[in-house]
Amino acid sequence: MTNPIAIALGGLVLVGLAVDFWSYDWSGTIFLARKMADLIEWLAFWR
Repeated sequence: MTNPIAIALGGLVLVGLAVDFWSYDWSGTIFLARKMADLIEWLAFWR
């Protein structure tokens, strides 16, 4: 991955977080964080 591609992807992530903040009051980010926590807990069970 080159530096311009990494910067573009990082910018897209930041734009997505900004849209979630202004339009949806962090509901999408909170949902994904909770699902990621559930996934980590589920994976820890199988370890």
